[in-house]
Amino acid sequence: MAASRNFYTVKYVRLPDLLSELAVARGDGSYRKVMKQYKQVKLLILDEWLLFPLKESEARDLLEIVEVRHKRASTIFCSQFDVAGWHLKIGEPTLADAICDRIVHDSYTIMIEGDSMRKKKGINR
Repeated sequence: MAASRNFYTVKYVRLPDLLSELAVARGDGSYRKVMKQYKQVKLLILDEWLLFPLKESEARDLLEIVEVRHKRASTIFCSQFDVAGWHLKIGEPTLADAICDRIVHDSYTIMIEGDSMRKKKGINR
C-alpha cells in the first residue's frame, strides 16, 4: 500500500495466474508485450510462489523476469514454503540455481507465524 501511495507502479499476481497468462501469450503472439509489463512494474508481488512444481518452460519464464528485475525493481515473493525447498519445486538444477541466486542473496526474509488471518478474521459458518 505504501508503494501505491508513493506513486510506484504495483502489480499483484498469483504465480499460477502469471504462468497461465504467459502460456496463453506465447500462443497468441503477445508474449513480449506481457513480459514487458512484468519487467517494468516497480513492485511486483508474486503470491502462491512455488505452490506447485514448475515445468521447465515456466522456470525459464521466471528466470527471465527475475533476471531483468534483479537490482532494478522490487519483487515480493509470498510463499508457504521455506527457501530451502524452492530448489526442488523449480526443478531443473541450473535454472533453480540461477533463480534462487538472484532472489536469495539480495533479499530480506519475513517469516509470519501463527494462525492464518483467514482463520482469525474469516466468516464463521
